[in-house]
Amino acid sequence: MLQGKRILLVIAGGIAAYRSLELIRALREQRAAVRCVMTHGAQQFVTPMAAAALSGDRVFTELFSLTDEAEMGHIRLSREADLVVVAPATADLMAKMAAGLADDLASTVLLATDKPVMACPAMNTMMWNHPATQRNVARLKADGVAMLGPDAGDLACGEVGRGRMSQPAAIVAAIAAFLDASTDKPLAGRHALVTSGPTHEPIDPVRFIANRSSGKQGHAIAAACARLGARVTLVSGPVNLPDPAGVEIVKVETAREMLAACEAALPADVAICAAAVADWRVASEAATKLKKDGGALPTLSFAENPDILATLAARNDRRPRLVIGFAAETGDVVTYARAKLARKGCDWIVANDVSTGTGTFGGDDNTVFLVGPEGVEDWPRMSKQEVADTLARRIAGHLAA
Repeated sequence: MLQGKRILLVIAGGIAAYRSLELIRALREQRAAVRCVMTHGAQQFVTPMAAAALSGDRVFTELFSLTDEAEMGHIRLSREADLVVVAPATADLMAKMAAGLADDLASTVLLATDKPVMACPAMNTMMWNHPATQRNVARLKADGVAMLGPDAGDLACGEVGRGRMSQPAAIVAAIAAFLDASTDKPLAGRHALVTSGPTHEPIDPVRFIANRSSGKQGHAIAAACARLGARVTLVSGPVNLPDPAGVEIVKVETAREMLAACEAALPADVAICAAAVADWRVASEAATKLKKDGGALPTLSFAENPDILATLAARNDRRPRLVIGFAAETGDVVTYARAKLARKGCDWIVANDVSTGTGTFGGDDNTVFLVGPEGVEDWPRMSKQEVADTLARRIAGHLAA
């Protein structure tokens, strides 16, 4: 996704600096080159050694460093990157950026760069809402600085509100979208419908039936299609993932809600049913919590859930031109995928092995087979993001043809 891209990461002094280490790792996993600049404040929270170990490059900390200025110099440092990312962007550093101050290496690099800048704010919620900070944010946006976050939630200081630095995965997605803005968009003008995550089928107000799907693959596919220019509607079951950048998301709980959301999103050029939808639901959900009172065990009667993939594939009106299903199997993966392709009436099946020990559910990697009328493709093991990017490119090629 970011192979060959050069990111200059400016780390400012705040508790969120520790999450910048996660960001470095996430960027490197996407094959980006990362070089770090750390303020003195940042070094109170994380060490340059940690940043250097994760980035695989030197970390720069001093403006008046004879060695650094002789070998690199803050001018070259500020310009030998595709994008400058400030994460966390503290109130202090953003004030310096807005005022054009340059009294340390970080602020000097930011003033000297001729590259685009993205800031990811992180601070106390009162600091974020202060008129001075909001003036500085408005000034930076007017100057062309891209802003991501801050998110709302529990803060390190014990307060609750906006001020958390965005999740590293969300920042990586935003960086990819930003850098892809000027590249070819083979899915421009197309509408992609993507389902993701599990469904939760209620037993009573407390309990539900679910599965182990994390939604990582579906969310990655939605983001990949958006990066290629598609308008994406992501219908997601309950997941613990940030919303992909540039995607319209519809959050649902049950299979019936997911089907309704998919049908409401039509027409679409492609439907990618990556969600792990529960096959069954309890026929009659209990209105109150079922009690364990020492008596007979409760008996649950099940009803079959709607088949979203087959329903979309069988539509006479507004059928997506390309309907893609997923098959999570624990054995005979290709055999079951071929049978599912014929049974569901879809165009492609992306099949993978989720048997114990493969690490697919909840993991970051995947090994899949693409099964279609032309045959079976055995893709090598790669990250879920790479699977998503490869699939999105295949979709673009098919629609173009």
